[in-house]
Amino acid sequence: MWTSCIIQRGRVSDWRVRRGVLDVFTFPWIPGSTSCPARLFKAPGVTFLFLVMDDFVRNKLTEWKLSEWIEAFEAQEIDEESLYHLDDQEINQLITKAGPRVKFNNKLKLLKEEQNTTQPQKQAVNISVEDSPSKSEKEIQKRKRKSDHLQGEFSQWQPAPKQQYNCTAGSQSETEILSDVKDIMKHVSEGLHGRDKLSAFLKDKTKDLETEKRHLVGVFGKTGAGKSSLINAIINKEGLLPSGSVSACTSVMIKVEATSGSKYEAHIEFITKEDWKSELKSLKEVLEDNDDNDDDDDDDDDGGGGNDDFFDADEKLSALYGEEWKERSPHNLMDNKYFIDIPEFRTSKTKILKSDSAEGLSEKFVKYTRSESNETEEVKRWYWPLVKCVTVKVPDNDFLDHVTLVDLPANGDSNRSRDRMWTGFVASCSAVWIVTEMNQAASEKEAWEILENASSLLGNGGECQQIHFICTKSDHENPDDLKKIKSAVMNEFKRRKLIKNHFSEDSFKVFTVSSTEFLKGENANPDHNEIPKLKEILKNLNDTHSETLNYVSGAYGILSLIQGATIREVVEQKNDLYDLLEGKLFIQLNQVKKAIEKIIKAFEQRLSEGVEKSQNLCEKKLKSFLHPSKMSDGAFHRTLKSAVRNDGIQKPKKGKPKNLNVTLASYLTESIDEKFRKTFPNDVKCGHFNGAIDAFSLSTDSLIEKYKDVELQLIFLQTEEKKIKAKLNKTILTQKKLIYNSLTETIKDNMKKCYREAAAFEGRGTLKKMRHTIERHVHSRKYMFEEAKNAMLEQLSDLKETVLRTLENTMKESIDFSLKTETCSLPDVSDHLQVVKKHYDELNGGQDEKKTNHTV
Repeated sequence: MWTSCIIQRGRVSDWRVRRGVLDVFTFPWIPGSTSCPARLFKAPGVTFLFLVMDDFVRNKLTEWKLSEWIEAFEAQEIDEESLYHLDDQEINQLITKAGPRVKFNNKLKLLKEEQNTTQPQKQAVNISVEDSPSKSEKEIQKRKRKSDHLQGEFSQWQPAPKQQYNCTAGSQSETEILSDVKDIMKHVSEGLHGRDKLSAFLKDKTKDLETEKRHLVGVFGKTGAGKSSLINAIINKEGLLPSGSVSACTSVMIKVEATSGSKYEAHIEFITKEDWKSELKSLKEVLEDNDDNDDDDDDDDDGGGGNDDFFDADEKLSALYGEEWKERSPHNLMDNKYFIDIPEFRTSKTKILKSDSAEGLSEKFVKYTRSESNETEEVKRWYWPLVKCVTVKVPDNDFLDHVTLVDLPANGDSNRSRDRMWTGFVASCSAVWIVTEMNQAASEKEAWEILENASSLLGNGGECQQIHFICTKSDHENPDDLKKIKSAVMNEFKRRKLIKNHFSEDSFKVFTVSSTEFLKGENANPDHNEIPKLKEILKNLNDTHSETLNYVSGAYGILSLIQGATIREVVEQKNDLYDLLEGKLFIQLNQVKKAIEKIIKAFEQRLSEGVEKSQNLCEKKLKSFLHPSKMSDGAFHRTLKSAVRNDGIQKPKKGKPKNLNVTLASYLTESIDEKFRKTFPNDVKCGHFNGAIDAFSLSTDSLIEKYKDVELQLIFLQTEEKKIKAKLNKTILTQKKLIYNSLTETIKDNMKKCYREAAAFEGRGTLKKMRHTIERHVHSRKYMFEEAKNAMLEQLSDLKETVLRTLENTMKESIDFSLKTETCSLPDVSDHLQVVKKHYDELNGGQDEKKTNHTV
């Protein structure tokens, strides 16, 4: 007999037990669910299944030191899924105090970045496919899954059958090694039946072994430069990404990655209906502004780009609605009749298109990525204005297993949802390709502007390690000219101070390619057509050696601890070693603390200089922004109006974006750029905090000879130390983006009030009123530069505490479980340990062969 009830915040509701004592078992998941843990209570003659409330949100709030707001989140039933979709208004209602709210927004942003870049998309509930089963079939499948899952949960309490594993690692690939070791660890984890603390600790450590790193390669370039053709050539799929005329350029981001399936797929993610409704209103306002531009401003546009927003609005509305938008209100344009062919947009689902060929898929998804000037009667509507991102999945492409190519617009997007995704992609790129035509590579203004505009987001505000400047159409040049072009591009890079603030010369490389020549299969000189070199770079990024080694190393340590715990006690040696390691841990933590505090002190000094300079010269900076010399008042009126409506940022489709927040924060960022780049290098191998994390060591390898009887425990501690340092370096790489961007974000928060005031002006004299409002506001709030400095220093201090706490807690816990845990029932893993040790030694190139000859 099954009886269900709910446990909320530790209280049990609606259950009774008439006799007997409850036996408690823990389910990893509720049958039929994917998120909620459960407990099974058994008493004589009756069984209760208690559904336990999802702890994800509660744990996150506690981790972020926001536990006082847990009750508010529970009252509104905020779970893991809804947490990721909270908007600003909802967050304001949940967290009513400004300080905790700012901290929550920063932590949530970081959490979203981690989810987007390290985890596969979860689409089980949110996907629409053409060949989905009928409702009745779904119900049958659902009931069967529920039954199978329940049966599986009971089976976990039965003894696992003994499995045989291949002990000869010499002939195995790294993929086979990883699969082999994962199978072993799954089997070992299933065999840890005990309810003691050590078994629970070991199971948790086994779960922590799972990591996945996907590298993003961002591809930028002006229309017609050959981005699509280059990507097609790189993956040997001519015709996959459509290339075409200047009019075909759009703001849609296209990701290209591998699929394990046999078909080509396009996963189309739409913006929400609410986003489009809000954008419709903004687009209409832009068009009305253009019609009603105040008469006292010079309305000549002398090339400053003031009309970009108008043309962008007209292009989007015409693509989706044809000419109808001119006679309809924003409310009427939300009528479902306009979206009848894309029900996924109306239901917030992902649309999936499939084809047996690259060309066939391209024909299907083209209307979701661009407009074509030669549209036929069949295609009257183009849906790209509603698309957030298209993910193209390619079969039979091994080197994209862990690499995603992202075709990115130059400047992001006026739509906030798309722009947030664009910013997240750019900040997460491991490498960036700037694609331009060969004939003007060094002098191409747009290509260099793209790189300059994104440099802070890629460099100190991101994790980009390499910039590849790719010159296309090399088949029209002779070898001597190619060398001159490469040299000219390199010299131009050396002149670009803004880019060099974030990237060294070693991270900038120039390539010459001909996609047409490569796709034709012509026997080109690889020194002139360097597509094979670019493919080799992608293969190196796709190389999972470090991830495989980290997993195998962690598994080797866990198995060593299990086997070591089964060997007879050597209490005296354990106690001596425990005291020694405790002392070493204290000394090492103190050294890390001093090193980080010295670095923070240096940042404080530089930021103080930046504050003083900002306060003295900000009005000069502001004047250059508000009175540009190369733009007429008529053109700048539209630019500034667009900027104040978007928190001080105007992003034209082409040309240089205007960001008043960046301008005002520039003295602060310039004061720390070089120091920040050296302290937090994007190449994690170089070590953060000037190598202070990597220098942390308990020197366990030097203790093995003296403490032979606890050698296996020392091996575990050694692998744990490596694992936690690697994990910390990744955490710092992600966290440092928020720290760097906090300077500009604090300025933006201080400027929002005047942006709202300036955006409200209409009619004659609007430009003058907007300028005056901004100037008055900046003059009265010069203390915001000090606030920005303090915000960054506080985040650096928080990061220091995170590093120290993580090192101390992880290593202290590992030492305790290695040397202080009483004997308990653990499986014999001696055979598994031998296999994994062989794999570990092989991956290390035999360098650790000498360390352990312990008989297990």
